[in-house]
Amino acid sequence: MAAPLTVGVLALQGAFHEHMQHLTLLPAPAGYSHVAAVAVRSAEALAQCHALVIPGGESTAIALAAQRASLLEPLRAWVRDGRPTWGTCAGMILLAREAAGGKRGGQHLLGGIDVRVGRNGFGTQVSQLRAVECCGPAPFPGVFIRAPIVESLLLPSDISAVPPGSATLTPGAQRISVAPPLEAEGAPRARRPPLEVLATLATLPGASAPAPKSERAPASLDIPNRPPHDAQIVALRQGRLLATSFHPELTTDGRLHAYFLRVCVLGSDADVGMPPLDADE
Repeated sequence: MAAPLTVGVLALQGAFHEHMQHLTLLPAPAGYSHVAAVAVRSAEALAQCHALVIPGGESTAIALAAQRASLLEPLRAWVRDGRPTWGTCAGMILLAREAAGGKRGGQHLLGGIDVRVGRNGFGTQVSQLRAVECCGPAPFPGVFIRAPIVESLLLPSDISAVPPGSATLTPGAQRISVAPPLEAEGAPRARRPPLEVLATLATLPGASAPAPKSERAPASLDIPNRPPHDAQIVALRQGRLLATSFHPELTTDGRLHAYFLRVCVLGSDADVGMPPLDADE
């Protein structure tokens, strides 16, 4: 008898119920009885999952709750092992290798995606709705609530001057939190999967004019569909890790949940229907 495909949703804080509702509506993949969404609040629950979703919420609160539940290191091991993981909004921050703008003392990160994000890049708690063109011809309703902004894509070989797990001040007076390295101490740096830009905005957050050309040398990373400025990026993938600035779980559109299941969990790039296109306000 076929078993379910179990997708865990980190249920420590944030919009985890909404993610679970979306996942249970997905059709059963071939070879599985159905998609089962389970709340993950312990290492034991995480171990029963085929994939994991980290919801939107407050990234510092989620990280602290994970630490208190003895889940932080199991989560880092999960990401380090390349298990399928999707982070939305706060989840994107936690999956980033570096995060700017945190509280004094920094915050815990899981790492895994070679990107630096900035907290609250889309403004206030009041949600903003932007049409994000991904997942096919119909625009996707992008809900941005204090959403992170992509400050920069990072070379896999980049070694930050900030010690892993610590926080410091940049010249711009932004505190930078850095995730622990994915490799064990002394181990050779593993080859990272390439970064893939999935969706961008035509303008920078808070701007009405087209985004300026980045001052960064365009040859620093050879990534197809990279926009003129990294802050325009709102969805990207690196191997089996997916991150979105916005909240697909707060809409009735399930295409991104289907994409995560099909591409990151099941490993099928066939007919994904998600071209990286620009979006207007």
